[in-house]
Amino acid sequence: MRYNRGMASLIITIDGPAGVGKSTVAHALAHRLGLSFLDTGAMYRGITARCLDQGIDPVTDPDGLVRTARSAVFDFDWDKDPPHMKVDGRNLTHRLRDADVTQRVSPVAANGDVRQVLVEAQRRISRQRPRVVTEGRDQGSAVFPDAPVKFFLDASPRVRAKRRVQQLRAANRKADQEVVLAQLRERDTRDSTRTDGPLVCPADAQRVDTTELSLNEVIDLLERRVRETVGEAMLTPAAAAEAR
Repeated sequence: MRYNRGMASLIITIDGPAGVGKSTVAHALAHRLGLSFLDTGAMYRGITARCLDQGIDPVTDPDGLVRTARSAVFDFDWDKDPPHMKVDGRNLTHRLRDADVTQRVSPVAANGDVRQVLVEAQRRISRQRPRVVTEGRDQGSAVFPDAPVKFFLDASPRVRAKRRVQQLRAANRKADQEVVLAQLRERDTRDSTRTDGPLVCPADAQRVDTTELSLNEVIDLLERRVRETVGEAMLTPAAAAEAR
């Protein structure tokens, strides 16, 4: 199914493996371009947390997981920066990086019924906020295949593990780099081999290896390529007003 959009809308997709820094880069890029930031990874973590908080283990009770996902209302608090994840009106942002959520989110994301629910939720959100930078693992390949600008970020597993540990420690969470590295490699295998929405680099995406690049260098590079691709006219306040 092709996903067509109006002329004033603008979707920029950023896909890539776990720990590559997609959320950080997408959030910063959205700021620079005056667009909204859609964190789809937070949505999968959000439904995982919602299940656990209701006493449902989404791994051992997949039927309970699917029932919860189908009945849930997904949204963001756009007044917060970055936007806070809400499921059924509950702000679950504080739960998203908890260990119990992290341990279960990959099989949740591999569930085809859950992915169908969340893909539709992501498209609904993008219709409400039609000028977004959206990040995930299937944004350019499955959710928004007609996006005019697509990026696929990558980095070596060890560098990604180091970045994830730094992120966790900055949030006052304990993390062992070797454990995180093993988890990332396992996650890569699961994400790239799952049946529904596997991690792939879209054929028309710009692949960016960030292993040797600083965060600002990555953001600068993506911003420059977006402006070259869509033109300055698409990034003006007038274009944003037309999209609304």
